[in-house]
Amino acid sequence: MRRLRIVIADDHRLMLTALRLAFASDEGFEVVGEACDGSEVLPLVGRTHPDVVLRDFKMPRMDGLACLGHLRKRFPDVRAVMLSGYDDPEVAKAAFRHGAAAFILKRIDPADLPATIRQVVDGTVSQPSDAGLGDAAPKALAAGLTSRELEVLELVAQGRSNKQIASELYLAVQTVKFHLTSLYRKLDARTRTEAVREAYRLGLLEAPLLERVG
Repeated sequence: MRRLRIVIADDHRLMLTALRLAFASDEGFEVVGEACDGSEVLPLVGRTHPDVVLRDFKMPRMDGLACLGHLRKRFPDVRAVMLSGYDDPEVAKAAFRHGAAAFILKRIDPADLPATIRQVVDGTVSQPSDAGLGDAAPKALAAGLTSRELEVLELVAQGRSNKQIASELYLAVQTVKFHLTSLYRKLDARTRTEAVREAYRLGLLEAPLLERVG
């Protein structure tokens, strides 16, 4: 697995330290630069040539949307990921319109962050607002779920096995297991049935899907 170079940016030192520690625990990443000011991000990207930029949506001197526009124009091969404490779907949609590869809420478990960024680079995390998931998309975003995780959850609710899910979504069985582990953490569930029940409670799945699980 290729080691990914990442630039992290947040105007809160505590958050910046937390991000650095999250990636330090994963040998698949190298933090090549850090910024506390929005205007520092673009020059830093030019000097360090990262694969990914993970930055806070709101930072002084250059906000997330402006930064996204410049990144897309000057560094089109760099994946830009927005990190935000705001769970407003409209904010996420604006980020995607300006070129964000993903929009991650700060409530994410730090243990999930490296794997989520890896999925972004591999192209297995899509945009919740554009995923064709209807009314569930904003709720999935607020719950911290990716559109791919919601697809897996829907198939679990229909009683599909890991092998069947892998076949339908063109994934490896191990990748399906990874998504399930992530779902359990985010939904505070221990089993497939608990995950589906919690998803129903949150409005991520409709009642008929829940009833098939029993």
